[in-house]
Amino acid sequence: MHFIEWYPRGYGVGFKIKSKLLETQSKFQRIELYETEGFGKLLVLDGTVQLVEHGEESYHEPLVHPVMLAHPNPRRVLVIGGGDGGTLREVLKHKTVKKATLVEIDDMVVEISMLYLGIDRGLLERLMKKEEPRGELIIGDGVEYMKNSGEKFDVIIVDSTDPVGPAKLLFSEEFYRNAYDALGEKGLYITQAGSVYLFTNELLDAYKNMKKVFDRVYYFSFPVIGYASPWSFLVGVKGEIDFTKIDLERAKELELIYYDPEKHETLFQMPKYVRELLEKD
Repeated sequence: MHFIEWYPRGYGVGFKIKSKLLETQSKFQRIELYETEGFGKLLVLDGTVQLVEHGEESYHEPLVHPVMLAHPNPRRVLVIGGGDGGTLREVLKHKTVKKATLVEIDDMVVEISMLYLGIDRGLLERLMKKEEPRGELIIGDGVEYMKNSGEKFDVIIVDSTDPVGPAKLLFSEEFYRNAYDALGEKGLYITQAGSVYLFTNELLDAYKNMKKVFDRVYYFSFPVIGYASPWSFLVGVKGEIDFTKIDLERAKELELIYYDPEKHETLFQMPKYVRELLEKD
């Protein structure tokens, strides 16, 4: 038995499967959970791989820590999506954080992740019971929350599905303008932006939209287990922050597996033709 996620041009990423643990339909999407042969549990939403249990840090670490370490004092953080708890888990490793809010639209993703997946290390249950003083879980539309909450954030992290289909709204100019407004005087915004090779046009579109809004925009890539890597990420800057420089002293407090703060500059390697497309006027 196997599971394959098919990308454009007939490219697939597959896993050998021991068993299907569950399959259900929420109000928003089809949710599947498998036990793989070599990577633990596999979470799939609407046919697309979200994470594998053994290796999920290869996604969550580059999504969280580069922006957290580049910001001089990240105290208030908003996570949109990320109902599995992995992103918020990494955010709360930073002692500067006073409040981190996770807004997930699909309560069933949270429930399944909490009961069957466990990469949150018990965080989701603590949030449910109001036992995590620095964290908050809101079941709702993250787009509307960001636009209407009136709060200002130091860092906004969008842990969304791929930049195709329903999630395209999260890569629109309008959404970026709302994100910019929700940041404080100095703020950083980050989103995953799809496969460098197979979602190149979507990456270019998102980058162009972000450049219309943010003071500066950075792109980088990272090899993520379970995805058609290299995987792209986009960072929007509000105010005077240099994303190429991070706080290595604060980085020493973190226990990381994949992202290496001492080699932060390696994030910015991008295939030559993709870089030229991104930098083309």
